[in-house]
Amino acid sequence: MLSKILKPKSIAVIGASTKPKTIGSELMQRLRDYKFKGNIYPVNPKGGMIEGFQAYTTIEEVPGEVDLAVIVVNAKFVLDTIDQCHKKGIKGLCIITAGFKETGKEGAEVERQLLAKVKEYGMRCVGPNCLGVLNTHPEVSMDATFAESLPVRGDIGFVSQSGALGGGILNILKDLNVGFSQFVSIGNQADVNAETALEYWENDDDVKQILLYMESIQNPSNFRKLATRISKKKPIVALKAGRSAAGASAASSHTGSLAGADKAANALLGQSGVIREYSLKNLFATAKVFSNCPIPKGDRVAIITNSGGPGIMATDAICEYGLQIAKIKDETKEKLRSFLPSAASVKNPIDMIASAPIEHYKQTLETVIADDNVDMVMVIYLPFLGLKDIDVARAVMEIKAKNPSKPVIGVFMTKSEFFSQLSDMDVNTPFFMYAEEAAEGLHRLNQQRIWQNRPEGKVPNFSVDRAKAESIIKQSILENRAQLTTRESIDVLDAYGIRVCKSGFATNIDEVVELGNSIGYPVVMKMTSKTTSHKTDVGGVRVNIQSEAQLRNEYNDLIEKLTEKGLIEGLEGVIIQEMVKGNREMVCGIATDPQYGPMMMFGLGGVFIEVMKDVTFRIAPLSDIDALEMIKSVKAYKLLEGARGTKPAQIEQIQETLLRLSQLVSDYPFIDELDINPLLISESTGEGIAVDGRIKVRLEEALDKLNCSCACCNGCCH
Repeated sequence: MLSKILKPKSIAVIGASTKPKTIGSELMQRLRDYKFKGNIYPVNPKGGMIEGFQAYTTIEEVPGEVDLAVIVVNAKFVLDTIDQCHKKGIKGLCIITAGFKETGKEGAEVERQLLAKVKEYGMRCVGPNCLGVLNTHPEVSMDATFAESLPVRGDIGFVSQSGALGGGILNILKDLNVGFSQFVSIGNQADVNAETALEYWENDDDVKQILLYMESIQNPSNFRKLATRISKKKPIVALKAGRSAAGASAASSHTGSLAGADKAANALLGQSGVIREYSLKNLFATAKVFSNCPIPKGDRVAIITNSGGPGIMATDAICEYGLQIAKIKDETKEKLRSFLPSAASVKNPIDMIASAPIEHYKQTLETVIADDNVDMVMVIYLPFLGLKDIDVARAVMEIKAKNPSKPVIGVFMTKSEFFSQLSDMDVNTPFFMYAEEAAEGLHRLNQQRIWQNRPEGKVPNFSVDRAKAESIIKQSILENRAQLTTRESIDVLDAYGIRVCKSGFATNIDEVVELGNSIGYPVVMKMTSKTTSHKTDVGGVRVNIQSEAQLRNEYNDLIEKLTEKGLIEGLEGVIIQEMVKGNREMVCGIATDPQYGPMMMFGLGGVFIEVMKDVTFRIAPLSDIDALEMIKSVKAYKLLEGARGTKPAQIEQIQETLLRLSQLVSDYPFIDELDINPLLISESTGEGIAVDGRIKVRLEEALDKLNCSCACCNGCCH
């Protein structure tokens, strides 16, 4: 169905105009000037001729079949126009007209009616409130937009949620030396959205890479499914705007306070294989690289330069991106020595020195690109001795054309006129002004290589005591408590097979002493309250209790302090736990984003969590690969590996803990917040042990999902 919009054989412009500087006029001019290969039918109540085409007073008067109707009439006429298009048998709509949900409640209602008609009539619709669509394929040659400049032919499928921004991008394409295959301005995305375009372009050979400008992701789950699959076939690069924390969970948990809407979007894009950029400049720099470079077979980079300083800076940039400086083979070095001057360096970076002529650029690049130890090449040029930059660029592109299987990126530290000249040429190599830009381009190529080679990952299903967990949660909501007590939280974790401290619950001094003696000293005592969630703030956690006598004293002191502060009524009791020895404290958690759903967190925990913020996020559900990447991506991973002689942590066991948490929140999606802080790494075993836990649910949703009719009755949940 989207082919009716992006590959139409005939187009009707409803609202076409002869009045200059109007959208109806601009659309007609651009369809004419870009030489659309199909039939063009302007529709205007006055009839006549518009831009050399016979105009019709209504769409029903058009003599032939129409695939696509581009609608630019006043918003109040759009619904009737859709009815007329349906009578004509038109299946593709592109509604340029604004004045819908972006204007407020009334406009939103009209847009709702618009979508209802589109669905009822079996149509597909781009817009409303959009810039239009285009397809540069020679068999289509359609520019149904009203941007200022005609589009440049390329291999990019581009979706823009902003019409004005999309128009601005189209206007500067030539200067960027980047071209589009197809472009869709989705506007209000009443029907067609980024996901629709992704799926349509998945198997379109004319679209080699997909670019997205997004302000929102309508269906994160579906986007993740599609993008994960499609990004294995071709790069997807996204500029996601709206990086503020607005929309984040207004949470009291550590996980919630560190989470945010942008972290959720970032996690979703990363898990989907989407390369995220943070500026238009970087978006199109990356697009330029993917348009002109194959995906490399490895991460080893060779640098060719005529100046030592830029070569060193390029080396630094490459290493900072985690790429490898290629080890040049001895036979390659010998060949380089045969024609380069004795002052040249044949180590990597290969410095041909300032006097290097064009012939040395050619021979050096030919020699280095043939080295099996080299996966990618950066060629640096600085103007010396009258050598012309454009001539060197041609020489580089000539060698690149003969060796298309390896990426080559040029760094030409020269006048801006050089890049203007390139915009008029048919280039096969991306050129940048600075080595850091080129290094980032090589990094993006390598990022795509790693993603394409990444195993798919599995979402395991563990055997758990779901009945126990559900019973605990039900008891909490029966008492109208969204916040589970510490004891309840730990018991839920235990029911899901998460390693927790050996512990017991006590409500009086005798029970406290009995538990301490049975568990064995040293122990930890923690209050558990239905009204106080942060125990440390009120002295509710007592650690390293070495004896029965000390345990008695600590318990009595706790009761006294809570009584003084008026908190004794909420006290449920105390938990006596084994004291796990370890100085590596991690954190696991869940926070719910209003749009993206449950977010999993892992990182450095304890008192450092909100200071160091060494944490990473992923959207649930997690695959085994997601969980392992979470663990390895934090800086504290070096501590887990066993720094300074400490026992290495059981990485697989920590990975399983994250996966079990993911299963927990998948089974109970109404869990709003969850923290395990700390997940203490045992000095003796390397296990990650949940020393403390807190769980909070969304009460009304929990009542509904657990089939409870109320939160104040006697046993309705049983």
